[in-house]
Amino acid sequence: MRKRVGCLHAHYSNIDYIESALAPYDIEFIHFVDPGLMYRVTSDKSFNAADSQNKVKEQIEWMAQCNVDGILITCTNYIALLREDELSIPVPIIKIDEPYFETVCNRSEPQVILFSNPATVAGTMERLHQYAEQQQKSLNAEVMVVHNTFELFMKGQKQEYNQQISKFLQKMIKEDKIISVAQLSMVAAAQEVEQITAKPIINPLDTLISSLVNQLKINRKS
Repeated sequence: MRKRVGCLHAHYSNIDYIESALAPYDIEFIHFVDPGLMYRVTSDKSFNAADSQNKVKEQIEWMAQCNVDGILITCTNYIALLREDELSIPVPIIKIDEPYFETVCNRSEPQVILFSNPATVAGTMERLHQYAEQQQKSLNAEVMVVHNTFELFMKGQKQEYNQQISKFLQKMIKEDKIISVAQLSMVAAAQEVEQITAKPIINPLDTLISSLVNQLKINRKS
């Protein structure tokens, strides 16, 4: 039986990542895209945390009314703003970062976690440390931001953005550390560098697939 999944994104380009990765499975996607919230969070000082949390709550409740079997949130900032204790919806919420956190927390070696969007770092790392504490795991992770790149992504200059991320990753991969990218927008560059160097780079898309399929009991297409 085909499952219907509502996806909440902060940028349109995330749609292709999700649909391509899950193309072998019997899923119908309904995509909801709202880049405006992130713009307001980063540029409007009068728009406070409570306003942001209320906006995310309204969006999730609206999506839950669209006859979906589950809701997938692909933006780590949206996830950080979500207050599930204030929600009463009949469908599960899948957060793209939790399977990623599990993979990161299961590695004991020194790690570098890369971001391109500085505004995403605090919320994501706070959630990662909370997850590690809950799972009684110790983290040996350094955070790095690939500065002055996320603006390219938000302007739709995806090729230039991927080139910058790829160049940075190829420098980092030479270090004897586990490398991961924390944002969905960085996945294409990470996969490209993996192919070039044959060295693994953890990313939130690969870790999401099995979690989503298992959680919603999604079948492969016949």
